[in-house]
Amino acid sequence: MTSKNVYRENIRELVGRPGEMRERERDIVVPEQLGEALAEIPAGERMDLALRLESVHEGILVSADVRTTMHAECGRCLTKFTTPFQVEFQELFAYTPTEADEYEVHGDHVDLEPPLRDAVVLALPFQPVCRPDCPGLDPESGELRDAEADAAPAVSIDPRWAALAEFKAEEERD
Repeated sequence: MTSKNVYRENIRELVGRPGEMRERERDIVVPEQLGEALAEIPAGERMDLALRLESVHEGILVSADVRTTMHAECGRCLTKFTTPFQVEFQELFAYTPTEADEYEVHGDHVDLEPPLRDAVVLALPFQPVCRPDCPGLDPESGELRDAEADAAPAVSIDPRWAALAEFKAEEERD
């Protein structure tokens, strides 16, 4: 953790005031990478947070809409790409945490890092694709497949069955 926690949110004016609510917009720079493998939000990426902080009897209810850019490698063709990424989460930060509560109010602030990290990492795709119709790599050559050529695959006929292929062609001519 860095000396200045960018995920720390001041809630001083909400503590112990059920019914109070604040909405805030924040723009932060991600201090360390979120995610692994083929999809991630790298350190240094900008992240926009739209927060709604509500004071309730049990604690502070935080609703967040997170927008950033995902950096990924296509699971089909291995091309690197970036795409907009959005995730929402809602968590209760309890004044007096119990076993059921994961997060707690720390004096006059809450630490958004654990629920934000959980929401982002769990929403990242396991097998990202650069586009829905990505043809991927040719299994024989390892080269990128051509989408048009993939529509009509070349059929290699086993020489032992070539005579039957000619027979079928004669039937089609009739």
